[in-house]
Amino acid sequence: MEIDHSRAVAEPVMLRVGFAVTLAALATVATLGANSMRPLPAMIGAGVLAAACVGVALTATRWPRTALVAVPALLGVYFATGGADGPIYLLPALAAFGASSARPVRELAVPGLVAGLVLAVGMTARVVVTGYPAWVAMWQTLGTAAIAVAAAAVGLWRSARRDANAERVRRAATEEQLRIARDLHDGVGHGLAVIAMQAGVALHVLDRDPDAVRDALVAIRDTSRDALGELRAELTTLTGDTAERRPQRGLADLPVLVDRIRAAGLVVDVQVPAHPLPTDVDHVAYSIVAEAMTNVLRHAQADTVIVEIADEGRAVTVRVADDGRGRTTSASTGGLGLRAMEDRAAALGGTLIAEPGPERGFVVRAVLPVGASERVEDSL
Repeated sequence: MEIDHSRAVAEPVMLRVGFAVTLAALATVATLGANSMRPLPAMIGAGVLAAACVGVALTATRWPRTALVAVPALLGVYFATGGADGPIYLLPALAAFGASSARPVRELAVPGLVAGLVLAVGMTARVVVTGYPAWVAMWQTLGTAAIAVAAAAVGLWRSARRDANAERVRRAATEEQLRIARDLHDGVGHGLAVIAMQAGVALHVLDRDPDAVRDALVAIRDTSRDALGELRAELTTLTGDTAERRPQRGLADLPVLVDRIRAAGLVVDVQVPAHPLPTDVDHVAYSIVAEAMTNVLRHAQADTVIVEIADEGRAVTVRVADDGRGRTTSASTGGLGLRAMEDRAAALGGTLIAEPGPERGFVVRAVLPVGASERVEDSL
């Protein structure tokens, strides 16, 4: 089914125009009624001024400072020419609401003060020109200003709420982009690291060990296929087709990962809990191990990697240590991979430390809390 976007855009415009026309008509008719005892020309003039006030007030979202000052000015002209009391008193509040909905308070402070001064001048002119009681005019001025300030406060609250919602949407979009980037880095980055290592092995034994070359090419084929699958699964999130996304990887996928690392020439010693872990912890633990071993392949020039995952009741500890050359970079200041590991651990309320080993190599150690509710759910 096709969506008529031109109609979707036109409908809000038609609603706004209809509201403006209706409000102008109501204000004009009400003002004509309030001035019905005056001569016909004066009554018509009052209606024209009321319609003009409404029209200017409705432009406050587009030209807020102009509308804030122009509406009290027209109101002063209306009363100075003998206009009667009526709903026209509410139009400064309408202008204040529209202006404060569109602009922050710091941009409206000076125009607001000018508007109050113009309103006071207009009501004073009413007293001087028409002999209207001064004390009544004073209370009407204060009442009109108070209603306008209240309307401005509502407009500012509405604007702040709108901005807060927009900020939440932007933050959610940014977090989703970071999640996709981390997942692509975990899946595709690890795959490329294994492929590069296997290609190096194949080139090294190309002339003297055809079987090893065949094994390396098979590993490259399988790894590239999985990496493409990871890439395709993540790209479906950009098109909204979440039905094709593969489930998150966990420790059940660790043997395949370990076999590929071993095929690249590393000795890998793995210790994992015999029982399953809660889903979130299981996924984060796998991601940390995968990223840590990828870093070993890329940077460490190691011979051995030790992976230890222990369930200590209230927390799961993940430790990955190698005997390579080590690095001096911490998780807080390192590259995208180390920051991604730290962010994943922090998302569960845990911590991650990445530092050189006591003698040589590099050690990644994470502590992932496990909630009681997760324990109950996992045991069912």
